[in-house]
Amino acid sequence: MTNDSLKKFINLKRETKGMINIDPLQAGGILTDEARQTLVEWGDGFSVCDFCQGKLSEIKTPPIFDFVHNVLPEFIGADAICLTNGAREGKFMIMYSIAKQGDFIIIDKNSHYTTYVAAERTGLKIKEIENSGYPEFKIDVNKYEDAIKEIKKENGNIALLLLTWPDGNYGNLPDVKKLAKISGKYKIPLLLNTAYAIGRMPVKMNELGVDFVIASGHKSMASSGPIGFIGMKKEWENILMKKSQYFPKKEIEALGCTARGTSLMTLMASFPKVVERVNQWPEQVKKAQWFSEEMEKLGIKQLGEKPHQHDLMFFESDKLFEISQKDKRGRYFLYQKLKKRNIWGIKPGLTKHFKLSTFAATKEKLQKVINAFAEILSSYPQQTL
Repeated sequence: MTNDSLKKFINLKRETKGMINIDPLQAGGILTDEARQTLVEWGDGFSVCDFCQGKLSEIKTPPIFDFVHNVLPEFIGADAICLTNGAREGKFMIMYSIAKQGDFIIIDKNSHYTTYVAAERTGLKIKEIENSGYPEFKIDVNKYEDAIKEIKKENGNIALLLLTWPDGNYGNLPDVKKLAKISGKYKIPLLLNTAYAIGRMPVKMNELGVDFVIASGHKSMASSGPIGFIGMKKEWENILMKKSQYFPKKEIEALGCTARGTSLMTLMASFPKVVERVNQWPEQVKKAQWFSEEMEKLGIKQLGEKPHQHDLMFFESDKLFEISQKDKRGRYFLYQKLKKRNIWGIKPGLTKHFKLSTFAATKEKLQKVINAFAEILSSYPQQTL
């Protein structure tokens, strides 16, 4: 191996640093100043594990014990918390712990692909609840009851109901409280995927009436990640956090230990600011609705629920797609035009349909995004299309 072949790994810089960030995957995960300092302080290997006596969540200095056993449960209204390496690991842990191969899981059609993969890995049968289709793609939770009756009629066993809240495409927020009543009626546990909710908006699982929530630190809680956690009712604690017979301090479903090091430390360092911004959620919703209205004035249509109640939004533009058919850069023209204007977050190659988040950007910066779209559209007169 030559020195020249290794040079590419030196001085790895982010090309997009400092841009206006409207990427839904990043907007809620941008580190606070405190977390950036912590990232450097705790970046050496498994530095957190210097203080471990066999169980990560029992470490008292740094204050992991208080964070996991007191602060986080209070924050989301949970009886217990289990750290994970992300939301997808949380889904799998729950499915694998409480279901048997061949059981059914009922999920919404707007579920993230990892919901399907986790169910497949567990050997579960998947029953989908269809959305309403174009243009809102809404989930009617009453259809879960229809699905339950249908499966029970065929003598199938339903291990779990899962609802994505909000979903990662359209940012829709289905009626979780109504679904919780259906869940209770049939005594089937309910898992709420809140990867784009906890850390952005108020979530209290005890008020919503769900059995489990899964959260994502790197998507919505200003953590370097990958990290997440499961919030659960007390009745599930001994099942999900069952201890090994060989190593009594190690939890089987977590393979002994999950998120550790900088992912956890940045999650804790950002937490005070996360709590603060959750309290400002109504302002975030107003900002998102304003942005949606301004985009629609340009002829760019917002899909999903209206008036929108989340920062994650999905847009459709026939004109941008038409431009991509004639521009020499093809379908990459929009990405390049936005990048030139210091705007980051819409995936390369997308023109007709794309999603974005207004969460991290100020209203002033979002006005620059709107102006950029207006300039791009106006630079291609209709008669040239």
